[in-house]
Amino acid sequence: MENFERKLDEYANLIVSFGANVQKGKPVKIKAPVEAIDFVRLLAKHAYEREVSEVIVVWSDDILTKEKYLHAAEDVLKNYHDFQVEEMEYYLKNDVTNISIYAEDPELLKDVDPERIKMATAARQKKTKHLMKYTMNDMVSWLVVSIPTPGWARKVYPDLSVDQAVEKLWDDIFNFCRISGDGKAIEKWEDHIETLNRRGKLLNEKQFKELRYKSDNGTDLKVGLCNNHIWMTAASYNDNNVRFIPNMPTEEIFTAPDRNNINGRLKSTKPLSYNGVLIDGMDLTFKDGKVVEFSAEKGEEALAMLLKMDEGASYLGEVALVPFDSPISNSNTIFYNTLFDENASCHFAFGKAYPTNVEGGEKMSDEELVANGINDSAVHEDFMVGSSSLSIIGIAEDGSEFEIFKNGNFTF
Repeated sequence: MENFERKLDEYANLIVSFGANVQKGKPVKIKAPVEAIDFVRLLAKHAYEREVSEVIVVWSDDILTKEKYLHAAEDVLKNYHDFQVEEMEYYLKNDVTNISIYAEDPELLKDVDPERIKMATAARQKKTKHLMKYTMNDMVSWLVVSIPTPGWARKVYPDLSVDQAVEKLWDDIFNFCRISGDGKAIEKWEDHIETLNRRGKLLNEKQFKELRYKSDNGTDLKVGLCNNHIWMTAASYNDNNVRFIPNMPTEEIFTAPDRNNINGRLKSTKPLSYNGVLIDGMDLTFKDGKVVEFSAEKGEEALAMLLKMDEGASYLGEVALVPFDSPISNSNTIFYNTLFDENASCHFAFGKAYPTNVEGGEKMSDEELVANGINDSAVHEDFMVGSSSLSIIGIAEDGSEFEIFKNGNFTF
């Protein structure tokens, strides 16, 4: 127990001081499930020790969320209150640091009418789309992390008791976040970031015009890249030049594809938990950037709903490279949690691209971004495509080829 408490405190300190890098005199907002109350208190303790101005907590509860979707009137589901948007905007304008603890039950809403989910999702996204720029453009610091919850742990480890499953999931999180209780987590993270930066630097120097994906499962896809695209890694910098780590854990190097220049077939390799519904076995056909045909072995109705959220939802906004031989992948576990599964696998994202993935993009309007091939949408949903057989070839402007991935892993 003593060792667990030591690791827990090291994890909380890593999140606050290194990942979110909270600043003296600035507010911190934590979004968390109710099961995380003790951990949130620990985060708040570390944040106040660093002299933040205040810690605001927004709680969620899986059971209450499900009850609302099942029983609330349609006009309630379709309404996202202005005061909620105003509060969010107030803190964003005051340089808030956002910490989100993402740990929902992956199949929470599997028995809920998808149309009711769509009503609420569309209402929220319509009201808050203009606020996405604060995080997508790295105007403020933000971080997504996880802790085990019973509903999530049961899904990942169904053969264990709930207590055993939660304990096992804690071990996984500590391992993937480089927490061993020796107080050296930050040092290990700095080394990890340097490795990612080295690979990102090479890709930025290459400035490939296209990537070609092939895998034994039938994936055969050509992905055009935007002119002056930027490959980003673990660390970002906000408008005040404060460094932060948006995801912990993270293993990815990512950039923006050309929304109009993606053609071929793409198959997913891990489930996607979208709005409490699992989507698995996706088979997608792209033409000139848009999904023109799709199917799914599970959750096809939810996939259709996602792709129809708005015009940009059926285009891609992110291409990310993650080696198959990475800590999360090597655990041979599906976590049904995008934060973990996307860092075990190469992935793409439906919807909005990060403007920071193209030179000068953070200063462009939405219309200018789209004109430069950067996708716009109210959604951004990652889905996994990596496998041990995945090959990725980079094509230069002169037609020369460079092998980026072989058998699922980087060649450099």
